[in-house]
Amino acid sequence: MAYDETLADRVRTLLEGKVETEERKMFGGLAFMVDNHMCCGILDSRLMARIGREAYTGALSEAHVEPMDFTGRPLKGFVYVAAEGIASDDELAAWLERCLVFVRTLPAK
Repeated sequence: MAYDETLADRVRTLLEGKVETEERKMFGGLAFMVDNHMCCGILDSRLMARIGREAYTGALSEAHVEPMDFTGRPLKGFVYVAAEGIASDDELAAWLERCLVFVRTLPAK
């Protein structure tokens, strides 16, 4: 699968200056790593958002959000956000902040 290059550029721009990232091709898309942890990613035109198990159920009740189900089993703590849910930079920035907040709670690798 491919990923949306325009969305990737938007993510890069919004993360720039906030945190150092490393990009890796994963899941047939692109993942943004923070401190060696996957923070978020892009699969086709959707954002893969790592928000943690505690925020998972609440996020699923939001518009344009669905479980990240890459292997036939939902991956708890990760959600897909459809393009409609991240159409504006403010919407995308809010999701990226949620991802960063969670990833910063993880132990160093």
